[in-house]
Amino acid sequence: MTAAHTILLVEDDPNDILLTQRAFRKANLTNASLQVVTDGDTAVAYLSGVGEYADRDHYPLPVVVLLDLKLPRRSGHEILTWLRQQPELKRLLVVVLTSSNQRSDVDQAYDLGANSYLVKPIGLAALVQVVQALNLYWLLLNEKPEIRQF
Repeated sequence: MTAAHTILLVEDDPNDILLTQRAFRKANLTNASLQVVTDGDTAVAYLSGVGEYADRDHYPLPVVVLLDLKLPRRSGHEILTWLRQQPELKRLLVVVLTSSNQRSDVDQAYDLGANSYLVKPIGLAALVQVVQALNLYWLLLNEKPEIRQF
């Protein structure tokens, strides 16, 4: 059975990746699958559908990107800048999910086109609640924009 929605997690911390994957399992989301990339350049490759990510059956275009800001090779802010310049991808929903609550990071993310900004909660139970809220709002209630496959 294929999930109806793909979520791309862009996160470089292995502990945060495992915790997020565990939170998705505990939240028991049957309508979403989680794809993970660990640096900014790989995120751009995935979103562009190039190289190993050209097979959209295995690497579907996500309906939502969960984006950390502090990443190797290309920061979350740089990914946002790139993404909003792509005619086919500029409407893609991006939720910044990061440890930083610095006002400058928050403001810059919104200035660059983030749809939401969340500070990573501490602990699995709190993260499960965030995942459930993301699912309810972004996947079930929110009217998603059309993203043209290229």
